[in-house]
Amino acid sequence: MATGRFAPSPSGRLHLGNLGCSLLAWLSARAEGGRVILRIEDLDAERCPRRYADLLEEDLLWLGLDWDEGGSRGGPRGPYYQSERSEIYRRYFDWLAEQGMLYPCFCSRSQLHAASAPHRSDGQVIYPGTCRNLSPEEIREKSKKKPPAWRVRVPDAELSFVDGHLGPYKENLAADCGDFYLRRGDGVYAYQLAVVVDDALMGVDQVVRGSDLLSSTPRQIWLYQTLGLPVPRFFHLPLLLDSAGERLSKRNGSQSLEELAGRYTPEEILGRLACLYGLQPEPKPRTAASLVADFAWDKVPRQDIRIPQGWFE
Repeated sequence: MATGRFAPSPSGRLHLGNLGCSLLAWLSARAEGGRVILRIEDLDAERCPRRYADLLEEDLLWLGLDWDEGGSRGGPRGPYYQSERSEIYRRYFDWLAEQGMLYPCFCSRSQLHAASAPHRSDGQVIYPGTCRNLSPEEIREKSKKKPPAWRVRVPDAELSFVDGHLGPYKENLAADCGDFYLRRGDGVYAYQLAVVVDDALMGVDQVVRGSDLLSSTPRQIWLYQTLGLPVPRFFHLPLLLDSAGERLSKRNGSQSLEELAGRYTPEEILGRLACLYGLQPEPKPRTAASLVADFAWDKVPRQDIRIPQGWFE
């Protein structure tokens, strides 16, 4: 029996992209007779006030996307708010430090985006290792000017896995990823560490998320393996794009559920999403529960999905 999860970052109201991911994560777990956990990824508590997390719960329940533990409901593997789990992350961070796998990094954002830094084909900056071999004296001097972030040393090794939806994927950790952050200079633990620790400790064995996170999966699998934690199955779904082909996001004003709820019933919203994801031929209204029997990953497109003009007008 699968254990899936919703893991939203509540920096605003749910928009269609978040909702589509939540729907497929819920359906994928429920189709296997599984459980669903709600984890609130509010590592940056200032950007993610609790009121948005509370509204998110209301939205999910309005849509019929329930969960078995987590969020304000609590449960045996809490806390379920990442802002309350720093001491848990610290234990794993300290263990990696004891193994000599971490080092302080003093590079600024502008330095990381300098022309001399290598870039992936998707524009992501690969850390060139500027601070990897600083001497103790250099570290002491630089620490007087600013608190460092901390990076983990990755090996020059290829890591491959088979995504449950998109198929085989591989990266060379050193060449395609580079040493990555595990803690910011202000002491906030990074997403890469938090998500690995949380999914393992919460018993999540099925991770459903957008294809924009596919490239982060090899480094996370490596962290699972390095920390001796069980590796879940991964399913990366296509992104929803607007009619102009732009990615949906809170920043570009994509439609929020708050707006849609004024014009559509939950069943109408879910039915239109189910049609976009290939789960039914027409956008007829459906409840979440009624879609479980129709769900199969081989129905879901592998390419990003452009929402037709007027689909949610």
